[in-house]
Amino acid sequence: MRRASARNRALGVYSAISGAGLAAGLMLGGLLTEVSWHWVMFINVPIGLAVLLLGPRLLPEPRRHPARLDLIGAITSTIGIAALVYGLIRGASDGWVSAPTIALLAIGAGAFTAFLVVESRTSRPLVPMWLFTQRNRAGSYLNMLLIPAAMFAVFFFLTQFTQSVLGFSPLRAGLAFLPLAVAQYLAARTAPALLPRFGPKPVTVTGAGLIAAGSAWLTQVSSSTGYATGLLGPLLLFGLGVGLCFMPLNMMIVSGLPPEDTGIASGVLQAMQQVGGSVGLAVLVTVFAAFSDPQAGRSASASGTPAAGDEILVHGIAAAFTAGTVLAAVAVVVALFALRHGREA
Repeated sequence: MRRASARNRALGVYSAISGAGLAAGLMLGGLLTEVSWHWVMFINVPIGLAVLLLGPRLLPEPRRHPARLDLIGAITSTIGIAALVYGLIRGASDGWVSAPTIALLAIGAGAFTAFLVVESRTSRPLVPMWLFTQRNRAGSYLNMLLIPAAMFAVFFFLTQFTQSVLGFSPLRAGLAFLPLAVAQYLAARTAPALLPRFGPKPVTVTGAGLIAAGSAWLTQVSSSTGYATGLLGPLLLFGLGVGLCFMPLNMMIVSGLPPEDTGIASGVLQAMQQVGGSVGLAVLVTVFAAFSDPQAGRSASASGTPAAGDEILVHGIAAAFTAGTVLAAVAVVVALFALRHGREA
């Protein structure tokens, strides 16, 4: 019990720190973009060097376990994800029956099929299939795909909305996301106290529900939407939802695993988040492109009617948020019916 409590507090601190990092990153990104967008790329260099230099000195050396690199699994999974994301983007621009789109999607499907075959047969797979045999863990992994997919829509499309429609500068657009980060921090600090009382399932359902509500609210954006009246509320809901559900999802994924398996389980968790965000954003950009006409928007702006261009842009953004709401709603369904109720994961 004491070990579970310490683990919960550690996960709460991790979630809270990630919220603070999100706020700092958004503000710093906006500030750097004011100077030059190139600096957004360069800032990662000193951060990476600091990790390389300080990591070995500050982090204790973990216990080593024999393993080997699943090179074929790494190659097939990378090709599959890259081809799928690029195929979705090309489908939006070139059409779904174009040769490049069909080829890329076929390569992605073939690579993922090969990946599953390799992982089921190799002795030390990159992603052990037994991780998905436990119900709570499998459901948590699925939500770690769905929730980042909905989240990336907020960051990507609201950045466009605040700058292109509301006329915010890059720094002001970054500051606009500060309420989301603060809400995430506060919710993440509260989650450890809620878990012993209610259990991980109700907390996850509540968090996913808040995310779905925030996304549904954003489907109502228009060219007349203001920040305080139309964006602040959804950002707060998103922050609270993410702060509440990420900790119990992390907890259920690593719960019951021996120490030598927590590393691979956590690695798969991080991969799920990145894959969910990448593939989800590609899907939402495809929806955006289907419901907007950039060429018409440029023509309207050139003819002296920028409001018409804004309407075209906002229509596409609202459609993307509708698709994001569907993803978030599926996450709620998964939390309701795939996760088992219990105070301990």
